[in-house]
Amino acid sequence: MSTPFPFSAIVAQDEMKLAILIAAVEPAIGGLLVLGDRGTGKSTAVRGLAALLPRMRAVQGCRYHCDPAASSGCEDCARLRAGGRVKTEELPVPVVDLPLGASEDRVLGALDLERALSQGIKAFEPGLLARAHRGFLYIDEVNLLEDHLVDLLIDVAASGENVIEREGLSVRHPARFVLVGSGNPEEGELRPQLLDRFGLSVEVKTPTDIPQRVEVVRRRDAFERDPVAFTTQWAKQDAKVRRQIVQARERLPGLAIGDAVLHRASELCVAVHSDGLRGELTLMRAARALAALQAAPEVTLEHLRQVAVPALRHRLRRNPLDDTGSGERIERAVAELWA
Repeated sequence: MSTPFPFSAIVAQDEMKLAILIAAVEPAIGGLLVLGDRGTGKSTAVRGLAALLPRMRAVQGCRYHCDPAASSGCEDCARLRAGGRVKTEELPVPVVDLPLGASEDRVLGALDLERALSQGIKAFEPGLLARAHRGFLYIDEVNLLEDHLVDLLIDVAASGENVIEREGLSVRHPARFVLVGSGNPEEGELRPQLLDRFGLSVEVKTPTDIPQRVEVVRRRDAFERDPVAFTTQWAKQDAKVRRQIVQARERLPGLAIGDAVLHRASELCVAVHSDGLRGELTLMRAARALAALQAAPEVTLEHLRQVAVPALRHRLRRNPLDDTGSGERIERAVAELWA
């Protein structure tokens, strides 16, 4: 496995890095979409996340690495519990890549042909969705994903469960993951149904500041020359971010959101004509995660202000009479409502 570029060493792209941290603290946000120019560090940032995440406790012997403290309805866990005391182990949080050309069998799972032919046993071979359970499912160039895979992802993301009924198999297993997608909007648009499943959406642009560009090139060159030495150089900063994530997760359940802040969130969603209620829910969850990251005692209007654009920019309808971008429209509404 190749060494990922250290998350802390990524130059600028502050909105993207903050959104990744928010998604790591609060998986219920529903995922992250990163759109922008090629070569701006989108996939680098997501893959750097894997090295940041604290390890998770899982049921030993479960193919879906279920949480031993939760009731998942998993067949593997039920079988292990029936056999006596369940053992646990600590595993890295999975960050699983979903290739654009992946087959349905590879994504969903399928009949284990080797066991079927050699032993005559119908056994299930888990797919990428099973591997991503309790972790992150990453799709690069998500806007180019084939429609049949989009439909599968929408169903599983909505239910948190993967159901396979084919080839004489009847399997149901948990598949709750944070969906992370990246892509270049110039190469195609996302289906609205999939776009709506992402909690946050950020846009990244090629930096125009010369010293910033030079620093990006310098760090990338140093990493490619000696990945181990470069990663070691940034290990302390990455460890600091990891501690920040762990502490934020611990603070999260105790953070309350007052009615006044919720009222402001709904006020903004109505003003920008955000469809449905996912906008308010995402604003609430993202603001609370941000407050936890900042060790704030409560969620304030300022936290809402900081997450308003990534939480809502992909939920706005196009206005033929207003050619400004969705981010600018949200910022304008925030300025008018919360001046």
